Amino acid sequence: MSDLPPDISHDQHAVRRQKLADLRATGVDPFRANFATTHFSGDAIKAYVEGQENTVTVAVAGRLVVIRDMGKSQFVKILDQQGQIQLYVKKDVVGDEVYAGFKKFDLGDILGAKGTLFKTKTGEITVRVEALTLVAKALRPLPEKWHGLSDPEQVYRQRYLDLIVNEESRKRLMLRSRIVSHIRRFLEDQQFIEVETPVLQNIAGGAAARPFTTHHNTLGVDFVLRISLELYLKRMLVAGYDRVFEIGRNFRNEGVSRRHNPEFTMLEVYQAYSDYRGMMTLIKNLLTTLCLDVLGTSEIKHAASGQVINFGGPWREVKYKDLIRTETGDPEWFSRTKAEKIAGAEKLGLSVNPVWEEFEITNEIFSKKIEPTLIQPTFVTHLPKELCPLAKITPDDPSTIDVFELCIGGMEIAPAYSEQNDPDVQRAMFEAQAGEEKQNIDQDFLLALEHGMPPAGGMGVGIDRLCILLTGAESIRDVILFPQLRPGSA
Repeated sequence: MSDLPPDISHDQHAVRRQKLADLRATGVDPFRANFATTHFSGDAIKAYVEGQENTVTVAVAGRLVVIRDMGKSQFVKILDQQGQIQLYVKKDVVGDEVYAGFKKFDLGDILGAKGTLFKTKTGEITVRVEALTLVAKALRPLPEKWHGLSDPEQVYRQRYLDLIVNEESRKRLMLRSRIVSHIRRFLEDQQFIEVETPVLQNIAGGAAARPFTTHHNTLGVDFVLRISLELYLKRMLVAGYDRVFEIGRNFRNEGVSRRHNPEFTMLEVYQAYSDYRGMMTLIKNLLTTLCLDVLGTSEIKHAASGQVINFGGPWREVKYKDLIRTETGDPEWFSRTKAEKIAGAEKLGLSVNPVWEEFEITNEIFSKKIEPTLIQPTFVTHLPKELCPLAKITPDDPSTIDVFELCIGGMEIAPAYSEQNDPDVQRAMFEAQAGEEKQNIDQDFLLALEHGMPPAGGMGVGIDRLCILLTGAESIRDVILFPQLRPGSA
């Protein structure tokens, strides 16, 4: 049974199939191998010189999305990577045969056109077409309404259609590309080196998450898809690469939500001879310049709260423990018994699993009651040591680690650490986390640490979440080109 929307009818498909057969019968290739363009649409429009009509020649190509038939001439618009450009096709310019063929073109067909630029009476820069070519025939029609797709499932399952008919989606996902490009340029300007580390790994390390498992037939062994970039990037610090980063996919076999997708993109960056405070400076400079260069402003409106988030102002810094004490109204929270903490959490309206550890009860308060309120850029520092075994212990408080979580728009955007480089302390923390499952400890990473890793600051940035924040998207699915879905027909 087809999942195609009702406006894609079998009759239209049959008509287009007949047109395809007619084209082939006349010797026309309806699927050309190439078409030489000189400009994208936006560049062609910029190439127009005021007052010099029909002096600038361009060759453009794109999908036919608008037709205005005027008898012996037509104004049409094609869509390419940069947007739309108008074409003016006139019978006595292109010739009777070409014009007759053009009149049979359908919305969705991909055309190539060559001609000169002029400005219409309404002020629109237009190509006066001198030569016209059908580059690729569309056998399926576009959705009839020029307002995007009405079925949310179809938006994600047939993203290519969504990007054709939904200008908002096109802009959002183009903005994502610009965001990632800016991050790369910024880090390279700071002398960071981009590296690539394995996706297939023996042990799922660097985070606490359920991995996906696969099997390598030739080697006869199971691998996991990585859940984090961290441990291999730290090996690069051992190797003498003092500033490294990777932008890559991680995979976690866990829940799907508005902020979680099984496959997601992370930036991880490590800087030798730095610490978590060095990472504060790095992320603030990165996001401030990103907003100015890509968005053109240091302020964005947070859709959910209506607040204006100001990246150019002071960024708040507050300790995790202070936030918990304030939220619970209990200055002595961290000296309370587990039973008292359960009662305190339930008093706040939270459901607590009695098997949870004390730090998990406390962190439930943070994640459910505190984090959603942190709209302005906020560095939450000195988290409980149990939350991350890969960071240095705070010298004056052995119950916490030297880390921050950068929260913006009510969600975590970037955690950062003063990285643990003592191999003995690291081993002890790994063993405490692993419990009886000692086989899950990455012994090769510990071996690398024993060769000496310089002190370092490390940071991860969730690219998808950052794009949600900066584009005003409602869901992680809106900023991923092809999010994971249950199997289904297109």
